[in-house]
Amino acid sequence: MQPEVDRIAAPWGDRTPYGRGAVWPVRVDSYLEPGVTSDMVERWVPTASLLHSNGDAMDVAVAGGRIVGVRGRPGERVNHGRLGPKDLFGWQSNHASDRLTTPLVRKGGHLVPCRWDTAMDRIADRTRELMDDSGPGSIGFYTSGQLFLEDYYTLSVIARAGIGTNHLDGNTRLCTATAAESLKETFGCDGQPASFTDVDHADVIALFGHNMAETQPVLWMRVLDRLEGPHPPRLVCLDPRPTPVARCATVHLAPRAGTNVALLNALLHEIIRTDRIDRSFIEAHTVGFDELVEQVSDCTPAWAAGICDVPAGKITEAAEILGDTERLLSTVLQGVYQSHQATAAACQVNNLQLIRGMLGRPGCGVLQMNGQPTAENTRECGADGDLPGFRNWENDAHVEELARIWNVDPSRIPHYAPPTPAMQIFRYAEQGSIRMLWISGTNPLVSLPDLHRIREILGQERLFTVVQDLYATETAQLADVVLPAATWAEKTGTFTNADRTVHLSEKAVDPPGEARPDLDILLDFARRMDFRDRDGRPLVAWHDAESAFEAWKECSRGRPCDYTGLTYERLRRAGGIQWPCTGQSPDGTERLYTDGIRRAAPDDCETYGRDLVTGASVSETEYRALNPGGKAVLKAAEYVPPPETTDEKYPLQLTTGRTLYHFHTRTKTGRTPQLNRAAPEVWVELSASEAQRHGVAEGDLVEVTSPRGSVRGRLRITGIRDGLVFLPFHYGYWDTPAGHRPGAHGGRAANETTITDWDPVSKQPLFKTAVARLTLVERGEATACAAPTTTASAPVDPRHVPPTAGGPAAMAGQSGDPQ
Repeated sequence: MQPEVDRIAAPWGDRTPYGRGAVWPVRVDSYLEPGVTSDMVERWVPTASLLHSNGDAMDVAVAGGRIVGVRGRPGERVNHGRLGPKDLFGWQSNHASDRLTTPLVRKGGHLVPCRWDTAMDRIADRTRELMDDSGPGSIGFYTSGQLFLEDYYTLSVIARAGIGTNHLDGNTRLCTATAAESLKETFGCDGQPASFTDVDHADVIALFGHNMAETQPVLWMRVLDRLEGPHPPRLVCLDPRPTPVARCATVHLAPRAGTNVALLNALLHEIIRTDRIDRSFIEAHTVGFDELVEQVSDCTPAWAAGICDVPAGKITEAAEILGDTERLLSTVLQGVYQSHQATAAACQVNNLQLIRGMLGRPGCGVLQMNGQPTAENTRECGADGDLPGFRNWENDAHVEELARIWNVDPSRIPHYAPPTPAMQIFRYAEQGSIRMLWISGTNPLVSLPDLHRIREILGQERLFTVVQDLYATETAQLADVVLPAATWAEKTGTFTNADRTVHLSEKAVDPPGEARPDLDILLDFARRMDFRDRDGRPLVAWHDAESAFEAWKECSRGRPCDYTGLTYERLRRAGGIQWPCTGQSPDGTERLYTDGIRRAAPDDCETYGRDLVTGASVSETEYRALNPGGKAVLKAAEYVPPPETTDEKYPLQLTTGRTLYHFHTRTKTGRTPQLNRAAPEVWVELSASEAQRHGVAEGDLVEVTSPRGSVRGRLRITGIRDGLVFLPFHYGYWDTPAGHRPGAHGGRAANETTITDWDPVSKQPLFKTAVARLTLVERGEATACAAPTTTASAPVDPRHVPPTAGGPAAMAGQSGDPQ
């Protein structure tokens, strides 16, 4: 019998140490619901993780027509059999008793059940009315990072060439837009340069605003196993909280919120000043080095220390580590992407890799990470504010090529302006020019900033809102039509993780009631609208997931994200394969740029770029003059102070973030018993010094107030930097009594407090740069804060805080050779 581990109390499981350049040992994690044994499982169906971007491959156990558990797949390149807590337990949300099972339409101010034909006819009729009366620009789509590639591509064709609207984006704008934009700004095109296997070879791993332990726990297991093996890598961590990554770091830099660019410029300054650069690589593969040198020439560690409140000596130490290593892997996530000067900071990480020549070799690269499981697919398929296949909307040849694939006139594809980013879509809805908004697989009434404003926008009578989801979310409650969707393991399709690994997820069970796969819903809509190409044939010619995938392959042909070497059958046999996968690279491509920069030439690039400080567009003429040879662009940026600064009324900086045990707005993880018990309520983090200054203690009920709203939660005193208050963003109102809803003396959604502002380049909202004050509501007495003790929210004094554990319900199998 295989050993079992409480995977809530020990979220990363046991260690399997290995050395630099060796193969990561296999460890197969598994969980079956109580009362089910392996011999009762009727079949195992392949899929991959839905609740983060790592792409952990797994098999779903099916018995009696329902999912009864999961196990990791040992031969898969991403996880070698391992699963994180959300992988092991999150599938239970598929069986939640409050799943949507029938369409709903609004009648007399209430949502009432109806037939599918009634719901879809109402949507199609309203679409035709608006197109006739107000034009295609009156219709917008806001989608997710959790659907499948086939769904996104179909949606992109419908929106761009069927309706002809420019208003299509995803909630990936909230988490991965800066990843895409920074890669485009530096390399001329999207596409993750590095691979997860680079962890196996790196001497130094630098994590910039990336709490890998909680956001990609299986990738963190890989790092932990390297740390316990021979020749362990050194870690450099930039994060204001004492994350598990920070606790393992050789150097932990905890800057003031909104000062990432200043800190990164100082690191670049030191590496250049001490000549720890690869001049031959810079000369052969980059442009812009002289401008970068000039920009950082005065950005000394002492200068940055005064801005970031980080000791200058630590900045120098970090620069020495980054400058002396032979194999540097850098990773970036929300601590950069959701903060002030997001794209500028992410580009400086790219600059660091390039001036060191650390690209395209084992252990050398950058992972501009994603937050969601299929965020990469939104970018490839053009469902996130880009054209499909990483095509440049300003390049007529790219638009004409796309028009040939879709067999439409180029004028039918809107390219008069950049595709509209999400925050602008909601602004247009607020102003009244967008009159219909179709929201699929996301919950903006919890996830967007400044929530009172979003409530007002979605509550407008003039806005016709369609919500396609699994549950009656906060957003669904305000919809005019609600469509019940199938989810992961209830439909078939592909999705691509953060290091370009494509997996096939097979249907394992039927969805509940009348719920339908997202693709079927979109195909139904296309048929009702009767979209046609220039020859009068159906614009959307495919009929199921596999035929949609084949259509996408043709759209990807010759593009950076080329899928033409992949088929469903091949993915069934081989498991995950990294794109590009073609006849020339039939086994996929482990890392990009192994022989130079390939997609930055003016005729091929995905964008001509923007000014990193102002967001002003770079013209084609300017780009051709800057980069005629198609090299990587070292884009410099000056530090600019954040938009909100502390004062007597709001003396604290405010940041929001995630926890290991939840995903997005808890629509799935809040319905998973083990995960919800591990982090059942919103909490507030403060340092011991700040708690003393404010006269508050562990477990006290406190209120955090910004210029926009308030949140109440129990206090957890952690090792977070002084002057900063932290709120987890996952908590909405679907499972709370009315007294805890917004307006009732403070809610529990962190985004009641966040600001309507976004990065000028990526248009990603700034969730980590605001100001606040903290006040005591009531003493905790014997009431403990329910924040997890296993993660970044661990208390500085654990003596009176119950440790986070899952108990018998969280015991999961773990086989292999743990040591």
